[in-house]
Amino acid sequence: MQNVLVTGGAGFIGSNFVRYLLNTEMQVRVINLDALTYAGSLENLQNLPGPARYEFVKGSILDRELVDEILQKFDIDTIVHFAAESHVDRSILGPQAFVQTNIVGTFTLLEAARQLWVHGGSGRSKRVRFHHVSTDEVFGSLDPDDPAFSETTPYAPNSPYAASKASSDHLVRAYAHTYGLPITITNCSNNYGPYQFPEKLIPLIILNALEGKPLPVYGDGQQVRDWLFVEDHCEAIRLVLQKGVEGETYNVGGGNQPANLEIVQTICDLVDELRPDASLEPRRNLITFVKDRPGHDRRYAMNIQKINHDLGWSPRFALADGLRNTVAWYLDNPGWIAAIRQQQEYQGWLDKNYNSR
Repeated sequence: MQNVLVTGGAGFIGSNFVRYLLNTEMQVRVINLDALTYAGSLENLQNLPGPARYEFVKGSILDRELVDEILQKFDIDTIVHFAAESHVDRSILGPQAFVQTNIVGTFTLLEAARQLWVHGGSGRSKRVRFHHVSTDEVFGSLDPDDPAFSETTPYAPNSPYAASKASSDHLVRAYAHTYGLPITITNCSNNYGPYQFPEKLIPLIILNALEGKPLPVYGDGQQVRDWLFVEDHCEAIRLVLQKGVEGETYNVGGGNQPANLEIVQTICDLVDELRPDASLEPRRNLITFVKDRPGHDRRYAMNIQKINHDLGWSPRFALADGLRNTVAWYLDNPGWIAAIRQQQEYQGWLDKNYNSR
């Protein structure tokens, strides 16, 4: 890795990866391509380490001319593709954007990389890699006693978001098989940590608990997710880029399976401890059960034996430690929260999604 294009690097996981890469790979130059839609913000990229090795380009992965220009101008040898519409709730209310960004956008990037690295021959004189960041949701839902998802689990996506990511995964593999494009894929479980857009479960609960607002929990709250601290995800991707076998897929997960209600209750207790307010405690009393979302997957779990055995990766952050760090970060960064909340579309969407239930 010398010149890395990160797509969607102003979003939650992408911005954490940009920061992580600049901190750990001192010879790497990072080009960040992001359209700055609702979930991407330059606020996520303040005070980056190694600013001389970083450049931001505002634009869409759907813009083939721009993508071609970036690949050639910066002599890109590595693409780390985060850019995606990623919220299941939004995909239920408006699936078209998910098809365009997640499928057509990935296709645009693949075509540009193929043209330059394979057809044009520039990739033959150096090591190049197209790394695609995907999700555990492509595998569908697990029953309580089912084994965890492995890299060979058949795809069975249940939401428009999951279906669009499954489609992009298939495209990436097809370009490797048909054209010889050097690729790797990671399918990752639910991430949490700093800079996550505050409509997602964990930051939403933190901020509502802090402000004494209702804490919406879908259905009975017994949906099970495998939670991973975002820095652990960044480390996994870096390791796959360095040591992963071309053409391979690696599952990445946190190795835990709490129910959503347990996550919400833990956050309530942490906010009570770190920001006590007698008028609001215990904040567990703010929990409000709302109508479940359509087609809500019941359980996800990731088998991470392959990446652990082949590459030596395992998560460093226990869930309790990661949640404490995350709650503390949101409590300590009111300026970031205020800047994100200035987006009118953010509050409007929250009202539409939760109040209608």
